Amino acid sequence: MSEKYFLKHIDRPESNTLAFYLQQGGYRTWKRVLQEKSPEQIIEEVKRSGLRGRGGAGFPTGLKWSFVPRQSASPKYLVCNADESEPGTFKDRYLIEREPHLLLEGMAMAAYAIDSRQAFIYIRGEFAYGAQTLERAIHEATEAGLLGKNIQASGYDLQITVHRGAGAYICGEETGLLESLEGKRGWPRLKPPFPATKGAFGCPTVVNNVETLVNLPVILSLGADRYAAIGSNEKNTGPKLYCLSGHVNRPGLYEFPLGKNLQELIYQEAGGIRKGKKLKAVIPGGSSVPVLRADEIDVAMDFDALVSRGSMLGSAGVIVMDEDTCMVKALLNLATFYSHESCGQCTPCREGTMWMKKILSRIEHGQGRPEDLPLLEDIARHIQGRTICPLGDAAAMPAASFLKQFRQEFIEHIEQKKCPHSK
Repeated sequence: MSEKYFLKHIDRPESNTLAFYLQQGGYRTWKRVLQEKSPEQIIEEVKRSGLRGRGGAGFPTGLKWSFVPRQSASPKYLVCNADESEPGTFKDRYLIEREPHLLLEGMAMAAYAIDSRQAFIYIRGEFAYGAQTLERAIHEATEAGLLGKNIQASGYDLQITVHRGAGAYICGEETGLLESLEGKRGWPRLKPPFPATKGAFGCPTVVNNVETLVNLPVILSLGADRYAAIGSNEKNTGPKLYCLSGHVNRPGLYEFPLGKNLQELIYQEAGGIRKGKKLKAVIPGGSSVPVLRADEIDVAMDFDALVSRGSMLGSAGVIVMDEDTCMVKALLNLATFYSHESCGQCTPCREGTMWMKKILSRIEHGQGRPEDLPLLEDIARHIQGRTICPLGDAAAMPAASFLKQFRQEFIEHIEQKKCPHSK
């Protein structure tokens, strides 16, 4: 049984209060950091820990921080990406609603490391309760002298502001988020320049997601070496939250060291496939990553092992599909989502996602044509890598992988002029 760092108090209704967090030793490490560590020491320790961003890209966190100029005439900003909008993903919402002080302590450490005096939490608009919980937690921590002016008589100031978005998937992309934070339409920016040098309000900015930031109190309390010993290897370290949904007996949120075997996660932890049915497919990292067949799931859930299988860890939103699932309908559902969420800035994404949706709808409803399958692949190929942000890739990769992995099912829809799974 592995030790829990994030879900230890999942059954305690008072876990989101400052009093409870302090009883568990909360903010103790933050106080010690202010007294004993320089910003440069924190960055080096986070580098040594091997922490990689938990938002999907898996970029080394300490390295990302090191890109922020140490000397800057402009303010520096830390932005927490709490716009959790990837289908199949619900880990950050739990952390916000049940462990807000763990997030605030992690944010304080990250802000101190990059010498930021103003931090923002950009939270998904639908997370009304989470926003209220964070506002209350910020007030509690400020009243206790753990945030605000001259924290713990250290001379360091930090203000944290909650900013509610409007529920756009595109604002989960860091530059689209920054545009929205500035009060503009959430259109992603061309890079370079990167946020580390020109981010929020034209100033140096670090954007980290919720799960990334809650790892910092763990790293700085355990120490980099002990933290790095958690996980599957030196490139995949630390604890990880896995979201399981779909056709399993025990859907929910699970915590294990990074690199938990996907097959074990589904059959041992989540109780296997519901109603005793057979497994057909698994999307391992949220709806935007390539799908795996049932015979491909004996794989470590880490950044590198899944890439070697042709998929990605992404947000670790595991979506399980049983033998009765219509893969054409499943892909149509994804295509409908991404065509709706496209911001329309890039022509390949704006036109291509709608085009894929139209073709898939035609196939699902018995009007497909043999040329539709190579056409879908061609559209996906011409979207991928040709847009400002990864939303186009998020729509194209599932389309290409579904067609590769389950092509015969698409052919049957076209040849039989109906869905073979329809009753």
